[in-house]
Amino acid sequence: MGNYIFTLTAVFQISVFLLTSYYLILSLFGLHRKKEKRKHEAKNSFALIVAAHNEEVVIGKIVESLIDLDYPKHLYDIFVIADNCTDKTANIAREHGAKVFERVNKDKRGKGYALEWMFAKIFKMNKKYDAVAVFDADNLVSKNFLNEMNNHMCEGYNVVQGYLDSKNPNDSWITQAYSISFWASNRLFQLARKNLGLSNQIGGTGFVINTKVLKKLGWGATCLTEDLEFTCKLVMNGEKVGWAHDAIVYDEKPLKLKESWKQRKRWMQGFSDVASRFFLKLIKKGIKERNIVAFDCALYVIQPFVVLLLGVSLLLTMAQNFTESGLNIFAINYLFPIYIWKGFSIFQFLLTPFVMVVEGKLSRKLFTLLALYSGNVFVMSHIVGDNPDLIVAVAAQGVFMAFFLGVTYVALGKLAFKQFMWYLLYGIYTLTWIPITIQGIIDKDKKEWSHTKHVRQIGIYDV
Repeated sequence: MGNYIFTLTAVFQISVFLLTSYYLILSLFGLHRKKEKRKHEAKNSFALIVAAHNEEVVIGKIVESLIDLDYPKHLYDIFVIADNCTDKTANIAREHGAKVFERVNKDKRGKGYALEWMFAKIFKMNKKYDAVAVFDADNLVSKNFLNEMNNHMCEGYNVVQGYLDSKNPNDSWITQAYSISFWASNRLFQLARKNLGLSNQIGGTGFVINTKVLKKLGWGATCLTEDLEFTCKLVMNGEKVGWAHDAIVYDEKPLKLKESWKQRKRWMQGFSDVASRFFLKLIKKGIKERNIVAFDCALYVIQPFVVLLLGVSLLLTMAQNFTESGLNIFAINYLFPIYIWKGFSIFQFLLTPFVMVVEGKLSRKLFTLLALYSGNVFVMSHIVGDNPDLIVAVAAQGVFMAFFLGVTYVALGKLAFKQFMWYLLYGIYTLTWIPITIQGIIDKDKKEWSHTKHVRQIGIYDV
């Protein structure tokens, strides 16, 4: 029985290791950025659509940033969907120069339904557009957005996603954690896929779709993650989503853990729903057609389940390593010598800060301090030994961390101190994905929409 359990856990642990290794190896292709192809003359016309539900605080700023785009004005129009609004969203949007369409439907609530309703109206208009672009009401958009999208469409892409940035990264440790996550994803997931010729993922806002393709396939994406649903639909129909790294959309992140929890739970509900409907179809398409794009998309949509597998793998390893006699189960650290795992942990710890340096989000001096701090995985064993008392180990780690935080504050200032501390808290943010994912999977069939309330205005020149 003991050998059976060991073999079973070995198969499980090694399978999880190989799956996560795929994600890691894929991400490395995002470290290099290929030179962009030539610029194209502005020729594509766009219908810019902003989905809004009770967004009177922020709607004016997104319309202003769209009006200010560096693109011929006759080639784009701004439409705001005032979806089941009970405030002044519609009036404010009109005052700022947008074309407003008010929608009232208490049964079919949510962004996916609102977009489907608006697309139908766009198709019936006398003026025809080459593409539609979708934004959230709390966004701000870089002036070159449409120029970049036009370039990519002229290169042959029918759907293109822009770079999702944060307009309030330094408001709290939660907004910083969100921002770090998006910065890393932009480079290690999105740019990596572009470099490899795979399909990128629509990110819910800041993307454009060729109207002919939209008419042909139909939107039909009305779940809690309509962006992921439509991405799968595109891949199933032989389309690939392009990536415009310089077309930046600034998104407002939740300030508190409670708000973040609700939003991420909704994402995981949508992921679980989409995975249950598309994973096997994508795998079948990938095998039948030898289509790596479909196979990669299939692995992307099962992220909630991969998170759970990682959680179980972590628990198994801890159970084996932190019980005196062990439980006769396979621990993942059996695969390689301890010094390799320590080196790998340093690599993992520094990969995201390195991306932040490349993206201009973190100073090289702070990265250097983080690199020195990461050496604690080797230093601690010399200070407290290989099997220290738990209290001694925690105290030593606390002193080591306090020393580096103090050096950061003195040498680099308050903001760098916060960034250092917030990056350490990013690990806690990452761990919260496990219970959030469990909730999301359990509630995947519940379609309730959670609206994020905005309480202040941030302009494009403030970010």
